[in-house]
Amino acid sequence: MMYILLIVGFFFLIKGADYFVEGSAAIAHLLKVPTVVIGLTIVAMGTSAPEAAVSITAGLAGSNGLALSNVIGSNLFNLVLIVGVCAVIRPFIIDKNIMKRDFPVAILGSVILLFFIRDLYISRMEGLFLLSCMALYLIVTVISAIKNPVEMDMEDRPLPMHTSLIYIVLGLVGIILGGNLVVDNACAIAAAFGLSETLIGLTIVAVGTSLPELVTSITASKKGESGLALGNVVGSNIFNIMFILGLSTSIHPIAADPVALVDILILIVSTTLIYIFCRIRSKMGRFMGTACIVAYAAYAIYIILR
Repeated sequence: MMYILLIVGFFFLIKGADYFVEGSAAIAHLLKVPTVVIGLTIVAMGTSAPEAAVSITAGLAGSNGLALSNVIGSNLFNLVLIVGVCAVIRPFIIDKNIMKRDFPVAILGSVILLFFIRDLYISRMEGLFLLSCMALYLIVTVISAIKNPVEMDMEDRPLPMHTSLIYIVLGLVGIILGGNLVVDNACAIAAAFGLSETLIGLTIVAVGTSLPELVTSITASKKGESGLALGNVVGSNIFNIMFILGLSTSIHPIAADPVALVDILILIVSTTLIYIFCRIRSKMGRFMGTACIVAYAAYAIYIILR
């Protein structure tokens, strides 16, 4: 029964995120916000909502290993596997604004997280600091969007404002309900098999909560919207660390598993290597995409065997 409830939970998470993204993106289009900014903010927040629901619920329930590993696992899945799959499907040019501002912020967020868990504990004050960083990042991004408005394509008319708001509310309800189901049943499965919450968080839960990012980025990549595809992934990773962990630990401090230090180091190295490659080449091609997919497969085998 717990397997069925886990799948039901993922369904509510994904459909909830889908409604939230559609409603939020429609409002953003009405406000003439650039596509890249939509990917970095509205879509990134919407597709990261499952991670938020799971990590915050897990933190409140005292499942610290699941709360932290879900964020780290999701970020690795987002950056390494999703970007790799998108590049294999359709190579894309890297948006310069993402490289100048957003990618470095994603790396900095991971470094700050590593510093915070050096003592295997994230306090409320550290959580509030992460939230402050998120607020500053959003302010800078929104100001940039206001200074560079774009004309909306009239053939791609968004939902009316009232319909968009209904979608957002329905999406949030689905996300919260799904988050509770996933956390409760993922912990039950881990206990039944004698597996650690950290392993479950890095694998099943991380992949499940990252499905919205995967679907959104692949769809955007097929349509040639590389700004939305990469922006969604980078924005989600920033949101996961600064907002989700920030809010989770502000509500309830989180104790980290020692292996989390290794996983965060892997995340920092992966993010930095992809950033350097993108700076040098200014393009993600199929070769680099394949390399990313292979690297993620190697990481998955490592965490299962360790």
